[in-house]
Amino acid sequence: MFTMDAFSLRGRNAFVSGAGSGIGQGIALGLAQAGARVACFDCDAKGCQATADEIQQNGGDSLALTGDVTVASDLTEAIDAVARGWLTLDIAVNCAGIANARAAEEMPEDVWRRTIDVDLTGVFLSCQAEARVMLLQRSGSIINIASMSGMIVNRGLLQAHYNSAKAAVIHLTRSLAMEWADRGIRVNAISPGYTLTPMNQRAEVSEQLVAFAADTPLARIATVDEMVGPAIFLAGQASTFCTGLNLVVDGGFTCW
Repeated sequence: MFTMDAFSLRGRNAFVSGAGSGIGQGIALGLAQAGARVACFDCDAKGCQATADEIQQNGGDSLALTGDVTVASDLTEAIDAVARGWLTLDIAVNCAGIANARAAEEMPEDVWRRTIDVDLTGVFLSCQAEARVMLLQRSGSIINIASMSGMIVNRGLLQAHYNSAKAAVIHLTRSLAMEWADRGIRVNAISPGYTLTPMNQRAEVSEQLVAFAADTPLARIATVDEMVGPAIFLAGQASTFCTGLNLVVDGGFTCW
C-alpha cells in the first residue's frame, strides 16, 4: 500500500555534484531535508563547504568533497570516500555544468571541448564511478541534470555546444538506464527550463530573462527550489518503476 513515506529519504546516502551553487546546491539541501545524508561535490571548495555547513546547521549529515567532474580519479576518490564512510551510495545527482554563448562559426575549439567535457563527459564519468558502487549493491538511483535545451533550440541564445551536450545527456541517461535496468540501478534525468541560477544570470542571458518568462506558459522563470521536488521523487521509493525518464520541468515551455 502506498504511503507518504515513499517520499522520505531517511537512511539514504546521496552524492550531489555541482553542489556549490545553483540547482546542485538546492537539490543537495532538499535531499537533506527529506532525510538523506548528503555528500556535496564541487570544484568550488568554498561553495561546496557552505552547502555542507548549511545542511549540518539544519540538523542534517553531510560531507564536503572537492574535485573536478572531468577528472575520473577525483570522482572515484570522492565516491569511494562516501562508500567507506557511509557504507552505501543510494542516490547520485549529477548537476555540475557550465554554459556560455558563442556563435558557432566563431567558436574556438577549446570552448567547444570544455563545454562537452564538463556537461557531457563529466556526467558520464560521474555515472560510471557511481555505478561501480551501486552495481555491487544491486541498488541505486542516478539522476542527471540535463536541460530543455537538449530538446529545443533556445531562441536568441548562441549555444550549439551546450545544446548538443544536454541532448547527449538525455540519451546517455536512457542508454545507461537500459544497461543497468536488470542490475538494480535506475537512471533518470531532469530537464529544467529557464531557472534563476547563477548560470542564468550571465550577462548574455540576464537581459533576456523578461522575454524568457513571457515565452513560458506559466509566465515566469523557475526558482531553484522548484527542481527539488522532482529530484526527491526520482531519488526514492515514490518512483521505483521509473527509469530512462527525462522529467521536463520547464513551465510548459516545450509545449509551444
